[in-house]
Amino acid sequence: MRKFFRKGVPVLVISTLVATGCSFGANEAANEMDAPPVSYIDEGDSLELEESGEGVNGEGDAEAPSKGEEGEDGDEGEGEAEADAVVEDVQRELYLIDENGLVVPQTLTLPKTESVLRQSLQYLVDGGPVTELLPNGFKAVIPAGTEVDVHLDDDGVAIADFSNEFKEYDPEQEQQILQAITWTLTQFDTVERVKIRINGYDQEMMPQNGTPIGEGVSRANGINIESNGVADMVNSKSVTLYFLDQKGENTYYVPVTRRVGLGEDSLKAAVNELLQGPSYKSNLLTDFRNGVELLSDPLYENGVVTLNFNESLLSQLDAKAVSDTALNMLALTLTEQEGVEQVAVQVNGETNILHESGQVTQPVSRPEKVNTGSF
Repeated sequence: MRKFFRKGVPVLVISTLVATGCSFGANEAANEMDAPPVSYIDEGDSLELEESGEGVNGEGDAEAPSKGEEGEDGDEGEGEAEADAVVEDVQRELYLIDENGLVVPQTLTLPKTESVLRQSLQYLVDGGPVTELLPNGFKAVIPAGTEVDVHLDDDGVAIADFSNEFKEYDPEQEQQILQAITWTLTQFDTVERVKIRINGYDQEMMPQNGTPIGEGVSRANGINIESNGVADMVNSKSVTLYFLDQKGENTYYVPVTRRVGLGEDSLKAAVNELLQGPSYKSNLLTDFRNGVELLSDPLYENGVVTLNFNESLLSQLDAKAVSDTALNMLALTLTEQEGVEQVAVQVNGETNILHESGQVTQPVSRPEKVNTGSF
C-alpha cells in the first residue's frame, strides 16, 4: 500500500485505519491506499483524427466504413462474418465531474471511430453512452438529451456545436462544463482551442453565467482553478499541477490550476507549487513528504527537465527510492508546459536514483492515459 499525505486537515484512511492530518509546516500524516493507475502509449502508436462538417446532426462527419462492404459479390463465409462483427475498442480520456465537484480525467474504453472528437463529446452527455462506464462517484457534464457535433478548422480550433438542450445546466457548474469540454477535446494534438456553438450560432460566452469564450478556450485558461491569493491577473500566469484524490481504496490524479508571478520561472514555480501541496481547503492529497525541496533551478535541455532534490524526495524502500506516483505527478505537471517531454530527477546531484521497483530511474514521460482504472 502507498502512503499519501494530506495537508491542513485530518485524514480519514480507507477501511478502519485512521491517520492524523497535519497543518502546513508540521510533521506529515500518512494515508494508505493504492497508487493511481496510468498507461503509456507504445512507441509508434498514434490517435486517428478526422473531423469535419457542421450542425448538430453530424452531416459531413467522417465515419468508418461499414463492416462487410468489401469482398467479391458481397458473399462472406460464416467465420469471416463473425470476424467482421468484432468491434475494435480504443481508450479515450474523458473529463468528468467527481463527487467533490472537480473536473477529472478518466480513461474509458470506447468503440473505435474516425469521428473521435464528436464521439468524445457524445460520451460527456448525461444519460448517454457513457452511463454504463462511469466510475463510482463520477458524472457526465453535458445536459441530458443534448445533440453534439464538432468541426475542426485549419487553425486547430474545434468548434463544438450543441443542440438547445445544452443550455439546461446548473449555472454553478458552468466553468466545470466548459473546462471538461475543452480538456477532453484538447487531448488530441491537432486541437489547440475550443469554441462553442448552439444550433449553429457562435457563443461569445456561456449561456448561463456568461463565462467568456471569445476566440476560443484552451488549456491555458486552466482547470479546477484555485484562488491562492494572487489577485493581479495582469502580472501573473497560470501553472497546472497534479495532485491526488481518493474514492474508497482507489486514488486518481486531479489537475489544479494556480496563479504565480509573471516574472517567475514557470518550471521552478510549478515544482515549488507542487511541493507546497494541495490547498488546505481541499480534500486533495500529495505523494511528497514535507521537507522535499529543489536544491537548484530546473535545467531544461532538448525537451528534458532535470530536477535536483534533497534526500526527502526518497520515500520508498526505507527512504532509498522515489515513488512512481511522485514521478508521475512531476511528469504530468511539467509536461503541461510547452516543449517539455520528459522529467529526470536527481538527489543531491546524484543521478543513479532508484524508484520503488528497485531499478534506476530513467527520464519519465507523461502518461498517455491517466486514471485508467474503473472503481
